[in-house]
Amino acid sequence: MKTRAAVLRSPEGPFAVEDVELAPPGSGQILVRVAGAGVCHTDLLHGEGLGIAPLPAILGHEGAGVVEAVGDDVEGIAEGDHVVLSFTTCGSCRNCADGHPAYCDTFLFRNLGGRAMDGTTGVTDAEGADVSSRFFGQSSLAAHCVADARHAVVVDRDLPLELLGPLGCGFLTGAGSVVNSLGVQEGMSVVVTGAGAVGLAAVMAAKALGAGTIIAVDRHESRLELARELGATHTVGADADLAAEILGITAGGADRALDTTGVPAVILATLASLRMTGVLGMVGAQHGDLVLDGLTPLGKTITAIFEGDAVPRELIPRLLGWWREGLFPFDRLIETFPLDEIEDAIAASRSGRVVKPVLVP
Repeated sequence: MKTRAAVLRSPEGPFAVEDVELAPPGSGQILVRVAGAGVCHTDLLHGEGLGIAPLPAILGHEGAGVVEAVGDDVEGIAEGDHVVLSFTTCGSCRNCADGHPAYCDTFLFRNLGGRAMDGTTGVTDAEGADVSSRFFGQSSLAAHCVADARHAVVVDRDLPLELLGPLGCGFLTGAGSVVNSLGVQEGMSVVVTGAGAVGLAAVMAAKALGAGTIIAVDRHESRLELARELGATHTVGADADLAAEILGITAGGADRALDTTGVPAVILATLASLRMTGVLGMVGAQHGDLVLDGLTPLGKTITAIFEGDAVPRELIPRLLGWWREGLFPFDRLIETFPLDEIEDAIAASRSGRVVKPVLVP
């Protein structure tokens, strides 16, 4: 079928909305009419020299939409279902079988390679040339996409479908890191560095779990104000002595911390702000080497986190339940843009004006 998609042809961009030809869903796949797709930092890695999917490519990995066709060997999903699309996995390696699909043995190629495992793609452009289209098993910056049914989560039809896509990655990562990887419990003190989409999702999840002290750190005062509205009990600006501020607020050190900045100096200061036996989680691309001394990490745990170590079909319904209860108002982070205005959406995100842009075809 023909559809429209935002195609990236050079690392520097821009994305251009083009007509493309989309193959029908194969075994284990579904055809989805995209209602909304979030723009995530991972979609912009080509411009930072870190892209993996061969260009030209359709990116996008925070899609939500309506199922229009179902391929063979798909169970539990039918035409007309509303779905949120998350990362894809093999479903059979040891980590997948043990309930840790974010650490699938073939995660990197399946999600970042832009191709099926046999190297093929299901999209061609107007000239008949291949376009990479398997980004996170979906490539949802488009009006339609073919997605792996394994990572599609069926949701209630009364939900605002066009806003749900970021639950498949950005919000999943922030909340999942707090729920799963950091094991935040009632009364704990939690630090979140970086109040973007992932960080603010972590703040909301920490509040929902009953954390006692929640400290948000960011360089944008508007983000810190929003963090306070969403559950942060304290905020710290970029000019502060981060470790000293947190040690003072927590009277000796925080229990848990999540870094979403990737900045080594911020990571080291956050690590220094933890009490012994504290846990620091790190998400996102790291900007430079992280050099540790012999004493600061003593008794502490540092872990790099993929996708919040989440099982999407378990965590996404939980987050939606929190949303219905008013505990996880993720919709407050979103501003929608038409698909044709993808460059405006990216600029709004990079400037910090918009926390989570969502493209609506």
